[in-house]
Amino acid sequence: MPIWLAPESSTHADDSRFDHISANLFLHLSPRSYRKIGVIVAAILGHRQIMLVPDPRFDPEPKARAVLKAGTLYAISGDSGWIYYGQVAPEKSIGFFQRRDRDLAQPEDVLSSQIMSRVGVVYPSIGRALRSGRWKMLGRFSVHEELEKTHFAVQWPLAPLGALRVTVWAGSKPAYDTHVEDPAIQQMEIIAGWDAEHHIPARLKADFGDPDAEWHIGGPVWRERRVRAQQGLLV
Repeated sequence: MPIWLAPESSTHADDSRFDHISANLFLHLSPRSYRKIGVIVAAILGHRQIMLVPDPRFDPEPKARAVLKAGTLYAISGDSGWIYYGQVAPEKSIGFFQRRDRDLAQPEDVLSSQIMSRVGVVYPSIGRALRSGRWKMLGRFSVHEELEKTHFAVQWPLAPLGALRVTVWAGSKPAYDTHVEDPAIQQMEIIAGWDAEHHIPARLKADFGDPDAEWHIGGPVWRERRVRAQQGLLV
């Protein structure tokens, strides 16, 4: 569940959203900002793990550091022995592919797959995942064509309780305001930052449509609406 932090350029920030119990962070943050926020996330997760972390599938790399250069391809250790894949987009979000394997696939086969979701992942958490063997860097390749397109995401305030007006961002700039039930935005991602080890495996399981995925996994607007309704955050 997320701690919401506003984009540095946002005019829609509300300090009250710091009280929300969760572990996602806003997307429009520089790697330097991710490093600062990572200390907060690590402290929270140290006291309260909200999801089970899958066992490592790859060799730990004790000196590994995250790379957020566009085109960098990662493999991710998921639940039930699945391996997922994600590639860094130009604005440093990660596009995850509509593909999972029991054994590590060749990069060219991965890159021929479609993009399933595009998510902000907290920078320091990627380094931790690489060092633990839960993520593996596969190299740097041409950016998938879907990730070259402008990324539209939605900023949905948590206060006041039951807020239904949202802001749609086009890349790093706010584009327009609308209602959270607007049919045109239901597949857009809620602006947040996800932890590579503690959130992404469960998130990818939900994105893949597994029937036993956790009910409280947000992400796209339609799923976040369902989560907030069940948590009593909509009135």
